[in-house]
Amino acid sequence: MKDARPDRKIVNIQHADYRDYDLDGPVQPEMQLLPLSYKGPGQGCYVMRLEPGAETLWHEHEGVEDFLILEGELIDDDGRTLGPGDFCSYRPGSQHNSRSETGCLLIAFEWHEVDAEEHRKTVAP
Repeated sequence: MKDARPDRKIVNIQHADYRDYDLDGPVQPEMQLLPLSYKGPGQGCYVMRLEPGAETLWHEHEGVEDFLILEGELIDDDGRTLGPGDFCSYRPGSQHNSRSETGCLLIAFEWHEVDAEEHRKTVAP
């Protein structure tokens, strides 16, 4: 159904069409991606689904990466297991990879930190 408000986007993540995950280079068909407001590294939000046994490639974050586990579990490279309701935030320049034995659904937010003084320079006086 089309939304009556052109300034709003509503997506039901349970019924949306996901695509194969390819944000870290090659396509990884054991993971799926649903871009919500994602426009590229450090720019937006997406939903990621990992099938049981899926593992991300080792990668570095250009900006901040925040994610919230919605379903299942995610095991980070240091062995820390995250489950539903766990929120994780990685700083720019951080590196890691993650895997899931059971499958996982998460929502990720990528953004760049803004220096307050630099931001003031870009805003009209």
